[in-house]
Amino acid sequence: MKSSPSPITPRDRLIVALDFPTKSEALALASTLSGVVSIYKIGLQLYTAEGPEIIREVAATGAKIFLDLKLHDIPNTVAKAVAAAGELGVQMLTVHLSGGHAMLSAAAKAKPSNLLLLGVTVLTSSTAETLRETGVNFSIEEQVVRLAELGQKSGIDGLISSPHEVKTLRERLGDGMKLVTPGIRPSWAAPDDQKRFTTPKDALKNGADYLVVGRPITAAPDPRSAVDRLLAEIQD
Repeated sequence: MKSSPSPITPRDRLIVALDFPTKSEALALASTLSGVVSIYKIGLQLYTAEGPEIIREVAATGAKIFLDLKLHDIPNTVAKAVAAAGELGVQMLTVHLSGGHAMLSAAAKAKPSNLLLLGVTVLTSSTAETLRETGVNFSIEEQVVRLAELGQKSGIDGLISSPHEVKTLRERLGDGMKLVTPGIRPSWAAPDDQKRFTTPKDALKNGADYLVVGRPITAAPDPRSAVDRLLAEIQD
């Protein structure tokens, strides 16, 4: 008899952003949160400072790695970078959807089967004015949908998008695409520089699969208590 898949828990949905300048700070937090966090995001700052070794050391704690480099280059270069990330054991990796179909399809073909390739639509720090400055005359939601549909056609596994567009994307693209949402701020946390944010509860209600959280946890006086509080909010 075939066993049923394990239910998804709040811990499975939470991604903690290791937005630190040094390996020592990142590993200290990973040690503090050992056993309660299963996925960490390593972004451009930390990866540039510490290189591939930071991925190996965080992965050695037993956690999965979301490498957020937002790759955007010629198709061959991006494809090789995706393959290299797969060899490092990365489970999630971002590419910019504005790179176009040729780049995206090359990336999708290069990834191993256990790597979730995530397309970046519009950054959560962006506004309508930001789009106009770069020559885009669509609204944020229109641009997000256009890029998301391009990613789906090009073989991308999921999307990074503001929680404000999650409901629209879920309705337009169906359940096959994984939706990862930064810009998550619990009711008890400050918004910081995020322009388009929402609570964990609302993001999940609208169709998000994963929630990326940084400063509400990493800057908290007691990060482990902050995680417990956030997981309880997700559970509720």
